Amino acid sequence: MKTKILLLQIAALGYNFLKQNLDGQKLCHLPVKPIQGLFPALTCTVQATMRTALPPSEHGLVGNGFFFKEQWKPLFWEQSSRLIQGGRIWERFRSSGGTVGQMFIQQSLGPESDLVLSPAPIHKHHGGMILDCFSEPPSLNQRLKKELGGVFPLHHYWGPLASKKSSQWIIRALMSVMGKEKPDFLYSYLPHLDYVLQRYGPYAEKSKKGFREMHSFLEEVLRAAKEQNYRVIVFGDYPITPADKVIFPNRILHKAGLFKTRSIKEKQYPNFYTSATFCMVDHQVAHLYIFEPSRMEEIKKLMENTAGIDMVLDRPAQGKLGLDHPRSGELVLVAEPGGWFDYRWWEEKKYGPDFATHIDIHNKPGYDPGELFWGWPPPSVSQNPSRIKGTHGRVDKDKCIFYASNVDLPGAPETLLGLAKSIKELLDTQ
Repeated sequence: MKTKILLLQIAALGYNFLKQNLDGQKLCHLPVKPIQGLFPALTCTVQATMRTALPPSEHGLVGNGFFFKEQWKPLFWEQSSRLIQGGRIWERFRSSGGTVGQMFIQQSLGPESDLVLSPAPIHKHHGGMILDCFSEPPSLNQRLKKELGGVFPLHHYWGPLASKKSSQWIIRALMSVMGKEKPDFLYSYLPHLDYVLQRYGPYAEKSKKGFREMHSFLEEVLRAAKEQNYRVIVFGDYPITPADKVIFPNRILHKAGLFKTRSIKEKQYPNFYTSATFCMVDHQVAHLYIFEPSRMEEIKKLMENTAGIDMVLDRPAQGKLGLDHPRSGELVLVAEPGGWFDYRWWEEKKYGPDFATHIDIHNKPGYDPGELFWGWPPPSVSQNPSRIKGTHGRVDKDKCIFYASNVDLPGAPETLLGLAKSIKELLDTQ
């Protein structure tokens, strides 16, 4: 008889923050074990490694987005499962009759699992969105909307309204799926602590409150898991560390004439086609794509002399960190502790492109945490990077992540990659 397993990812819950806020030595009665995180410490990269037991150099999810060279365009948060290269940890398990579900996991849309639920809004031609989810089977989304009193609250999943309501809906959906569809292996994600920590940092009272909310949700879903005979593995994907300085690599490249723009109604839009380089930022990590290889050393020296940048990784250095993949930038930048990268290239607000004041997570050419705050006038989003108090992406030895489980995992995982390999070995024996 197969052991049913719930794998639950808690966004932004690092080991240090967990121990600071945990009342006792266990997380919801589960023993907590620290492990080393994965570089880069980013959502899509972690989730791809957890499903493949491969490093980014092999599965190709080098960040939450990357530069699609055939289209000459950076894109973030694309959902196709075909973006992940390599097999899934559950292939043997599934071929022997086990069923697999993914709920609110990035790059999950495709045939690699039996059950899928993920936000998939429809963007209307004249503005606005129709909120909805993609599900397989299609009846799953319809049932959950009726059962939970409405569609998934996407506005509480990201943006100025991001809140615990997103995690609350996911928890209720998880409990329903465990009770009715009953997949043998179910992988899901609780997001809202991430927003709190980016807004306020790891030491704020509001962040402590966010932890208590998350802990309450976790207790609720683990009770339901026990009732439905699920074993559980809970893990944190990356720690949030205090943010106190912002770095603007594209401003530096723009001033040097290496990154070019075109002016439309005085606003500066990117011109990737004739630029020598472009820096696609992703929290504390940035991929610098170089379109004129002859200028590599010039660009590298410019970045090495930029305040706030800790490391400039060429291909050999990326290889040592498991990030050397064709999708990676020719150079990868890592911010100093406390620093993070902002995508902007303009100096004055009036020159900012139209998308700068909007939530546009897919097409904006870099991660923009300002989308967590209202700007003026609403409903624009903030253009003030000093409001960001927490960030992630680096992997430092003194800032671990963790896992907690009531499953006897093979071996003794010491890293997130090791945890993924251990789960694969467990599934292979079922």
